[in-house]
Amino acid sequence: MKKTFMVAAALTAAVTLCSLALPQEPEKPKNLKVLPKNISHDELIATMRGFNAALGVKCGYCHVAQKDDPKKLDFASDDNQHKGIARDMMKMTRRINKKYFGKDVMAVSCYTCHHGNEEPKTKPDEAAAK
Repeated sequence: MKKTFMVAAALTAAVTLCSLALPQEPEKPKNLKVLPKNISHDELIATMRGFNAALGVKCGYCHVAQKDDPKKLDFASDDNQHKGIARDMMKMTRRINKKYFGKDVMAVSCYTCHHGNEEPKTKPDEAAAK
């Protein structure tokens, strides 16, 4: 009896440890309104990193903190106005690219206007006095 219990406990522990060691599927993104609903986790991360580089910002620029854990971001929330602006800009660049550029031509992107800045410049820098 004692031996049967030990074998059962060992098997239960082994199954539990194996299930914890299996790679976990990343959580599916929620509240996608412009990006494709079936975007992969890797594609989504690459897209977000592209925004980070194009605007020189971190994730918290468009995403708000979770209410229950302020150290983590609530990626699904629409409470930050920058997220809505980013969606509008994505739609705008898609329209521009569809209307004016073909598949074989370089298209506009966030970087085209932002050049790594939060806000695009509306006029050129002053030329250095010679």
